[in-house]
Amino acid sequence: FCPISMPRKLPSVSDGRDRPDTRISPSILSSDFARLDDECKKLVANGAEWLHVDVMDGSFVPNLTIGAPVVKSLRKCTDAFLDCHLMVSNPRQWVQDFAAAGADMYTFHLEAAQPDPGKLSGTTLDPIVVEVCKAVKAAGMHCGIALKPATSPELVFPYVEAGLVDMVLILTVEPGFGGQKFMADKVSKVRTLRDKFSSLSIEVDGGLAPSTIDQAASAGANVIVAGTAIAGAADQAEAIRILRSSVDKWSMS
Repeated sequence: FCPISMPRKLPSVSDGRDRPDTRISPSILSSDFARLDDECKKLVANGAEWLHVDVMDGSFVPNLTIGAPVVKSLRKCTDAFLDCHLMVSNPRQWVQDFAAAGADMYTFHLEAAQPDPGKLSGTTLDPIVVEVCKAVKAAGMHCGIALKPATSPELVFPYVEAGLVDMVLILTVEPGFGGQKFMADKVSKVRTLRDKFSSLSIEVDGGLAPSTIDQAASAGANVIVAGTAIAGAADQAEAIRILRSSVDKWSMS
């Protein structure tokens, strides 16, 4: 185990691009968990810079997956950026555990931090959401906010503008299970965010594959999550190359 500084850097906007540099973040949920070390090393060797860790608590979403102990084990065997997506009912509860485990990005759901939609606004900061964001950053991680398909993108504007959020994750499937069909009508939320925040990292997760990537890329995404499209590909490196080349093509300003 080699000590590494935390947190790892987020992508910046290179010359000639209309968004931060491209990152491909394969979901390890589609991996063989009995061989997770080897599977993650293979993904990185095939071109992935990030590894997407889907954390589900069986409460906020019906499925139950993995937690901080698995992230801690992964941190010992990879220097990749660990992109943790927390689908949990109480995101504040797990901040310290994931920081100690070595997570780089802690992305929590706006709908979990503040489950009363009447208390969320596109112009004001909710104190509970602010508390979670500040806790994540104080713990030494980047902070992301995830939005379910039905949630308006305008609701994250205040947190981005206040510098509390490093990345917004737009879900193009309902959270909780892999392998769902891509919701094409939800990519307009990506365009709304990109038009307002040119330097924000915008991640898209859900049903992305070579056949759907152009829709997310053309809307302004720069971080791409894919599970079965990469893990199940006969040639992982080629699958990653196709996803990356689409984002790069659409990012040239």
